[in-house]
Amino acid sequence: MSLEQFKNRNGIPGYIYFEGEEKPKNGWEAFKRVVRISVKGELFVGLWIVLREMLKKGNSHTVQYPAEKLTIGPRYRAIHRLLRLLESEEERCIGCGLCEKICISNCIRMDTHYDENGRKQITEYTINFGRCIFCGYCAEVCPELAIVHGIEYENAGEQRSHYALKEDMLTPLDTFRANKQEEFQGFGALSDNADSFIKKTPLSY
Repeated sequence: MSLEQFKNRNGIPGYIYFEGEEKPKNGWEAFKRVVRISVKGELFVGLWIVLREMLKKGNSHTVQYPAEKLTIGPRYRAIHRLLRLLESEEERCIGCGLCEKICISNCIRMDTHYDENGRKQITEYTINFGRCIFCGYCAEVCPELAIVHGIEYENAGEQRSHYALKEDMLTPLDTFRANKQEEFQGFGALSDNADSFIKKTPLSY
């Protein structure tokens, strides 16, 4: 296309020009135009849907927190948990340090040593939840599924040191022996009651 053709603003034959709505000439015509555009049937249909949903009994989606809490799905990334082996009750963590290396907020600290049998043991494992952004990289990179995200989202406290204790994250033995350790279902897994949270969108038809 040449520059002359590009500058040609004339429409091709058969081109329909849209002139647009005629501008109001006075205030009264402008007021009638606003009323005609604003007050339509869709406005009253929307108001009726809202009123119908308000008056419908048993249709409240409000949760009375903290007395009532929603079930957190397995994909929710909350306070970390350290899991145990199902066979030996030992910690699953093998001290590889991948979670410490991949942590982008630099909040994971691990200290390991070798015992008399030449096996690596974890002496200290801390997570500074004051720095953690709950990205989930540590749980994704763990080869043993030793560190996962739990459902404890209420993590308020008075001291920062309370957010970094390994004993608080590791599954207690009594809980483990009672078969109450929640196994990690995998990234992308849905909760068992996920269908119950699906609500029908209120429509006029």
